[in-house]
Amino acid sequence: MFTNDHRQQERTGKYGTPRLQYLQELVTQFQNASEEEAKEKILANLANFAYDPYNYNYLRQLNVLELFLDCITEPNEKLIEFGIGGVCNSCADPANAAIVTKVDGIPLIIQCLSSPVRNTVNSALGALYYVCDESNKEEVLKPEVIDVIKRYAAAEEVSVSFSNLAKAFLDKHLSGC
Repeated sequence: MFTNDHRQQERTGKYGTPRLQYLQELVTQFQNASEEEAKEKILANLANFAYDPYNYNYLRQLNVLELFLDCITEPNEKLIEFGIGGVCNSCADPANAAIVTKVDGIPLIIQCLSSPVRNTVNSALGALYYVCDESNKEEVLKPEVIDVIKRYAAAEEVSVSFSNLAKAFLDKHLSGC
């Protein structure tokens, strides 16, 4: 369920931690964590917060989008999965999609299309759906990327979610091409 100011006040109560402060604490915990498992849990939590438009401004303020992208470059598949998940969740907002594009996130998203982890591929397809616009179509709609997306679109028997996301991407971004 999406949050608004009234619902947030009800949930945190009189003595609760304000959302911005709570998210800052999560970011700090992530940065200070030395164990991979702790980082994974914190990043998954941040990615879940990226789903709610109420948090978009806070995530931008705390540079969490950049943190998600940094995690895509890690060797840990869980950090990649949760990083691209956070990117996908937040990029439904055009301001967030613009930030991801501005900080060279498109190549990182594209590399996630070849992941062995299904959630990573699903999130990459969703993120590309949101970030692709007139200003970056040449970068996103490269022949090799379109080829991969077309293969996912044709792979209904392997994964309906891959196929549906890929078809939605192609319908939105290649119609009339």
